[in-house]
Amino acid sequence: MMEALGVKHFSTIDFVVFGMLLVISVSIGLYHAFSGGRQRTTQEFLMADRSMSCLPLALSLMATFQSAVAIVGTPAEIFYNGTQYWFIGCAYFLGLLIPAHIFIPIFYRLRLNSAYQYLELRFSKTVRICGTITFIFQMIIYMGVGIYTPALALNAVTGFHLWGAVLAIGLVCTVYTTLGGLKAVIWADVFQTLVMFAGQFAVIGVGVHQAGGPAEVWRKARDGGRISGIDWNPDPTQRHTFWTLGVGGVFLMLALYGVNQAQVQRYLSSRTEKQAIMSLYMVFPCLQLALALSCLIGLVMFACYKEDNPLQKQYIAKKDQVVLYFVMDMLQDFPGLPGLFVACLFSASLSTISSAFNSLATVTMEDLIKPHFTMEESKATLLSKMLAFLYGLLCLAMAYVVHILHSSVLQAAISIFGMVGGPLLGVFCLGFFFPSANSTGAVTGLVVGLAVAFWIGIGNFVARNSAIVLESNSTDILDLGNITMGPVTAVVETSQPSILQALYSLSYMWYSGVNSTIVVIIGLLVSYMTGPMAEKDVTPGTLYPVWGNLRRLFQLRGCYAPPAQHNTSAQDCPILPQKEMNGTVTKATAEEEQQTFLPVTAKVLVEQESSV
Repeated sequence: MMEALGVKHFSTIDFVVFGMLLVISVSIGLYHAFSGGRQRTTQEFLMADRSMSCLPLALSLMATFQSAVAIVGTPAEIFYNGTQYWFIGCAYFLGLLIPAHIFIPIFYRLRLNSAYQYLELRFSKTVRICGTITFIFQMIIYMGVGIYTPALALNAVTGFHLWGAVLAIGLVCTVYTTLGGLKAVIWADVFQTLVMFAGQFAVIGVGVHQAGGPAEVWRKARDGGRISGIDWNPDPTQRHTFWTLGVGGVFLMLALYGVNQAQVQRYLSSRTEKQAIMSLYMVFPCLQLALALSCLIGLVMFACYKEDNPLQKQYIAKKDQVVLYFVMDMLQDFPGLPGLFVACLFSASLSTISSAFNSLATVTMEDLIKPHFTMEESKATLLSKMLAFLYGLLCLAMAYVVHILHSSVLQAAISIFGMVGGPLLGVFCLGFFFPSANSTGAVTGLVVGLAVAFWIGIGNFVARNSAIVLESNSTDILDLGNITMGPVTAVVETSQPSILQALYSLSYMWYSGVNSTIVVIIGLLVSYMTGPMAEKDVTPGTLYPVWGNLRRLFQLRGCYAPPAQHNTSAQDCPILPQKEMNGTVTKATAEEEQQTFLPVTAKVLVEQESSV
């Protein structure tokens, strides 16, 4: 079954199938470049004219972070360690419900273009710039690793030219993102999502047939110990348990689907707030299906290779290459199917990288250029397209940087990327839920959160390269689909581990939760030490009324207001910010006022009315 060196090659039909993916993706960009408004305004290029419906948004939301490394990493995780990782699906419930009913209403009603505009409205321009720079740093690292890692795995297993793969992903993304803007990115995501599902279904179908049927796959996986029960171990240093996946995963989902610009930009491009919320409801079954397919591929691989582990037989060099080897091995007698799965793999890369280009161009334009320079709309649109193009070239440059780095440094780079999401989530939560938090507290919390995140991550990296690590608790699988560090090696000694060693061995699934909590705690402490913000000074519409909603749970009608103050009806409660930003006033139309309702304290409402 296996060939001598483990390297297999594409047939002509495979190249044709793969080429069709690239051609269709570019065609989508060309179509949107010469249709509709022809991308002549920044609103159309960056925000799709706020005209998208929930179905394409849902598929695009899923595709954005269903990266190529997740396509190969999740099945490999199941193949080597069993189905415990499948329980991360439990985190999808709260991880999507909270953004749908807390984050989206606030972002959408403020009529923002960038998530970091919120930070200026809530805190100050300094906090906004800090958040923007942090996001740009995060995404630049992500681009290089996200484009290079699947290309490297593909080259190692199939002999596919390494830089041919890198250039194919980078240039195609750059072309259709620059030409077609966000509309092209979203509709290309829809097409690429369908390709991803088709490739995964093809692999499962052929693999189940080769293994002897579904019952045989289940029997072999069960007998081989790959069917995992719920692990209730509360130890946070255990890599995967119900708590790390089901609870820690919620914070991970919030960092991805709550405050990440790539996702927020999609919410803001929807026709209405209701459409934006519905897109998150619709993405839930899509994510569950994607997770189930990836896990099933892992079980099918185990059923086929139970006695012939490709890694043990040295047909592959790394664990995350097993999926591609399996595809080339099992599907070699089905011309076109290897090409379909590679198209599936590249679809995942195209969707994530194009989203990175577009979101980076948006935050650079909206947060770093527009506040300081006044320009005509046509020039602003041209500059936005140039930014998308330049970020495409930067992506290729970052892929080369990743190439020349040592593999262990590559792991450190991926870890650094994953550590940024938690502190950013913490800053937004500080603004949403704590009226007393001020600008000084937000900046200090973000800096301390990033410092602690880097300290833990670098400490883990150093510990894993020292003699005190036990390899038995490690894997080489890197899951960029979850935008976190890969599964962490537990740092232990033969004696009781020190506090630092226990901290360094913290499961990667807790990183977002720990880092965001640190930002909130430090931010509140510093805010109270430097003088908490008065509630009347908070920009209306930037707070989530926690206590007001709790009171409504007890069937108290109307907006929440302290008993001693003014009480008002729901009709009096639409809050639309009047704060000047980027030289313009953020204000919604009367029609949107009738559709939106965000309860705040009566004191803030009176202040807004008096200022108007």
